[in-house]
Formats: sequence, C-alpha cells, structure tokens
Amino acid sequence: MTNFKSAQYPKDVILYAVFVYVRYGVSSRYLEEIMKERGLNVDHATINRWVIRYAPTIAEKAHSQKQKIKRSWRLDETYVTVRGKWTYLYRAVDSQGDTLDFMLSECRDEDAASAFLKQAINNNAFPDKIVMDTSGAN
Repeated sequence: MTNFKSAQYPKDVILYAVFVYVRYGVSSRYLEEIMKERGLNVDHATINRWVIRYAPTIAEKAHSQKQKIKRSWRLDETYVTVRGKWTYLYRAVDSQGDTLDFMLSECRDEDAASAFLKQAINNNAFPDKIVMDTSGAN
C-alpha cells in the first residue's frame, strides 16, 4: 500500500493530481493551474515529485488487480501518425476485443515485432494461441 504519512496534502489531492498527470498527459505547470482553479495552491515541482514517488506504486497495484485475460490473442500492426510523424503501432487484443498491450515503433521489422511480443507476454500471461496477419515482420 502506498504510504502518504509524510505528505503535506490529503491523499485524495495527491491521487487526483497523479491520475490527471498520467492519464491525460498534461504538463505539471498546466496541472498546477487546474489545482489553483480548485482552490489548491500546489507548485508544479511538487506535482512532479508526487508523480515520481507515487505513480510506480499505483501502477503496480493496478497491475496486480488487472482482470484475467483470455488465452487467445490477435496481434496486428498499423501505420499511424504521432505528432506529425508516421509510426508503426503494434497491438495485442484478446478474443473479447479488449486491448492487452501496444507498442509504438519507428521501424517495422523482426526486432520490433519480437520486442513487442516479449513486452506483451511479460505484461500478461503466456497465451495458448496467437492469431496474426501474414506480414513479413511477423
């Protein structure tokens, strides 16, 4: 469990700030303004320290409570733009259509596909069956 004993702000404030920072990808300075609008005077450096200190433990707890996945995966890749640059998106989906994992890569080759598959297996369990398209990289 995350320890908030030495924190000068309530647990709810810290969790809200970390959640907004991680979930929506806003800058700590913008989040500082959001907190001011809610009547809390929190410095952006403090928010950054909260993210560094609490985000890994929150992520670990969320990962441990993750629902069981189906044992049949579908792997695919597509070409998307990220910040105006074309990038390959690898993703794994279970038989129910829930996204299990994804990875962005600059190149589409065997190394990228292998790295993604290792990442997906490490973040989830080893699947019984994998269905994929017939691309050369896979």
